[in-house]
Amino acid sequence: MNAIDPAIQQAATTADQSSDFRQRFDAMHAATRRTAAVARAVRQARLDALFDLVHDNGDRFVEAIAADFGHRSAHETRLLELFPSLEAIRHTRSHFGGWMKPQGKAPSLWFRPGRARILMQPLGVVGIIVPWNYPLFLAISPMAAALAAGNRVMVKMSEFTPRTGELLASLATRYFSPDDVSVVLGDATVGADFARLPFDHLLFTGSTKVGHDIMRMAADNLTPVTLELGGKSPAIIGPDYPLEKAAERIVVGKLLNAGQTCIAPDYVLVPAGREQAFVDAARAVVAKCWPDLANTPDYSAIVNDRHYQRLQSYVDDARERGARIEPLSGAPADAARRRLPPLALLGVGEEMRVMQDEIFGPLLPVLPYAELDAAIAYVNSHPRPLALYYFGNDSGNRDRVLEETVAGGVTVNDTFLHIAQENLPFGGVGPSGMGHYHGIEGFRTFSKQKAVFYQSRLNGMSLFNPPYGALFERLAKFLIR
Repeated sequence: MNAIDPAIQQAATTADQSSDFRQRFDAMHAATRRTAAVARAVRQARLDALFDLVHDNGDRFVEAIAADFGHRSAHETRLLELFPSLEAIRHTRSHFGGWMKPQGKAPSLWFRPGRARILMQPLGVVGIIVPWNYPLFLAISPMAAALAAGNRVMVKMSEFTPRTGELLASLATRYFSPDDVSVVLGDATVGADFARLPFDHLLFTGSTKVGHDIMRMAADNLTPVTLELGGKSPAIIGPDYPLEKAAERIVVGKLLNAGQTCIAPDYVLVPAGREQAFVDAARAVVAKCWPDLANTPDYSAIVNDRHYQRLQSYVDDARERGARIEPLSGAPADAARRRLPPLALLGVGEEMRVMQDEIFGPLLPVLPYAELDAAIAYVNSHPRPLALYYFGNDSGNRDRVLEETVAGGVTVNDTFLHIAQENLPFGGVGPSGMGHYHGIEGFRTFSKQKAVFYQSRLNGMSLFNPPYGALFERLAKFLIR
């Protein structure tokens, strides 16, 4: 998809202009203030349109994302973008009617027979800032939740995936009214202007550094934010778990999208003395899954030159500081095509940049631990990660890791799979993020839970009216006894 459809280019040109999206926001905001109620049928129609947008244009999205990356495995895009996007919409369509229903709550004893309820109401206009690494799924999944909750949605796409953004902007005008869904394109300056809009809620997916900036910008309007950030997600291999089996799941999880995933294993903790055995097992996995890594269409490119050079600088810095670099493939690095073969790093130290920054690429530091206590302590001595992976069959060790560490989410004996569960919340903790979405958690995030109390005709509240006398004193003493 080297040539851009003129109609798509026109949509992009229009969407990029700050004045245009500010006007679009104002129109959306005004529409939400005319009435707060959004009927179930309207929400259903919007979800149906979102499903059709993705389903009917899957091949176009595959081509656009591949063009943005220079090369992205078509199979990975179908598996990691199209499938979860459609699955999120399907799950939401099947359940949002129940999520919308008022929830009856037991009133406090002293206020019976009154009734208490929670009404789920739309917030208004929701902003979604989408990263470049999964530009379709990380737009569509939160959109499904926001639309199900009855909101109107503005989406800011990443400037690093222009073709995907241009395609989504064009399709949004075909499948939605501009007062319901609007897609904004443009560079970081446009992104900053977008974040400063007085949204009723803003969801940002991206780096912790930019997350700080987004939160500051949103604070000017007291806009509540959900931040899906990142960090260094560890994988711990327990002493009882087969090394080869763990290596397979870790390496495959690491190398999906060439490691450009916020929940990819960032480093591995292995029992001391087994580091080289893990590297050998990892090398065998790469040979099996990507036998001709230099030329296979199943291995993705690094998104742009800047990120390719960043990853190379991590390797250079680690080598200079004494780390041992272990290639996991015989394929050479190819800067022209931005294909970076996977590398394991042994003997790494905390002073190395590869151990300070989120890697976001196919580099895998391997660290030894003497006892499980030491592995847990190492994880806890660093910022709380977005994900954690534990490999072990001993339930006692497993439960210790689950209870004694804090992470956004955990998959046991595999990687990634907790994020694929629509009935589980997805979100970070501390520097890896705040707030949750997916499934009902997304619906709640993008809803106002309005507390309502219905007073009964038979009630004793008049007993507490002034002027206060002896009866009030007796009642007060009874209540605060």
